[in-house]
Amino acid sequence: MRLRVVSSKGEIPELNSNEQMIHLAFRPSNMDVMTLIQRCPRVRAVQTPPSYYRTMSKAARQFLEIQGVELLRGDVWGHRKDIDEYYEIDESIIDRLSKLMSEGRKIDEIVTLVKRETKLSEDLIKYILKTSVMI
Repeated sequence: MRLRVVSSKGEIPELNSNEQMIHLAFRPSNMDVMTLIQRCPRVRAVQTPPSYYRTMSKAARQFLEIQGVELLRGDVWGHRKDIDEYYEIDESIIDRLSKLMSEGRKIDEIVTLVKRETKLSEDLIKYILKTSVMI
């Protein structure tokens, strides 16, 4: 699983139209959100840092919701965009989530454990559980 890291609004027009998960490392305006959805119609999840999430407009949130895009809070710790424009979520993390689910653990317990082990955000872990594990 890969998250495309977007550092500025100037990168939106250059995105691949097939992107499905995007991390916005800047505070997006309503127009940025609309441009992103137009450029990447297959996007299913957009992650923003918690501080930007709190200040994002209600209109932008509703627009994403209407488009079926989940808005997630979280950071991409330790990622260097100058080396790779994608933040990779290793398959072993998805396997770990599957194993914990098969052991009968509660979702909150799984999120706490995996968050501590991987530094992924709670929202991203729940999204992975919902889309890749609990199918």
